[in-house]
Amino acid sequence: MSEMRAIDRLDTRPRFTDQDAIRLNRMFRGSETEDWLRAVLEGSLAGDVAMVSSFGAESAALLHLISQIDASVPVLFLDTGKHFPETLAYRDELAERFGLNLVNLYPDLEELQARDETGLRWSYDPDGCCDLRKVRPLERALARYDASFTGRKAFQSATRANLPRFEIDTSDAQGRLKINPLIDWDADRIAAYFEEHDLPRHPLVERGFPSIGCSPCTRQVSEGEDPRAGRWSGWDKVECGIHQPGEEPFL
Repeated sequence: MSEMRAIDRLDTRPRFTDQDAIRLNRMFRGSETEDWLRAVLEGSLAGDVAMVSSFGAESAALLHLISQIDASVPVLFLDTGKHFPETLAYRDELAERFGLNLVNLYPDLEELQARDETGLRWSYDPDGCCDLRKVRPLERALARYDASFTGRKAFQSATRANLPRFEIDTSDAQGRLKINPLIDWDADRIAAYFEEHDLPRHPLVERGFPSIGCSPCTRQVSEGEDPRAGRWSGWDKVECGIHQPGEEPFL
């Protein structure tokens, strides 16, 4: 009697679960950022990882931190076609200085032609513009990764105040980890890191832009305002769609 051939089955289980995120948060509770980041990267605890960076006001801190541990980590940049020229120049400067594995992501040209032929969708439907130029390109790119690093920090806004270091990406059913290395860093600590490592600042920071997105949807921030008050000013919108403001932390 011939042996029965094993049936090939696709593993459709999520890469990580809520329990995995809880376990990682507990494992590294109280650990210094560089120590647990090194453990995650060198121990492959999060599988294939990429960093998503806007090359914004404080991006250099995390880019430098990760590059010092593993410069081969892909750095995904969403080139929306709407960035400030200063942002693109800053991206190129940091990529060369840190030796980054930079991966530029672009919107699908056919989708842009069909849904934003004039390039003005941002002016009447900012959610739709972000979906075309950020959310969809990032979804396609992240499909190959198990986890992503973000630059979110608790002090930036009330919607980020209670986020953990490790959480599950709820954008789809893949169960990727979303990792927030600087979530517990405050503005003073970030400033000190910039000074300690002589990191260049985004040129728009000194002009009153503490949080920098696409040029049509970013304004200068007045003294005393929330650092992200200049993003989508006048709209009931606080995130581009990559991160959801209602995401609950894993305790």
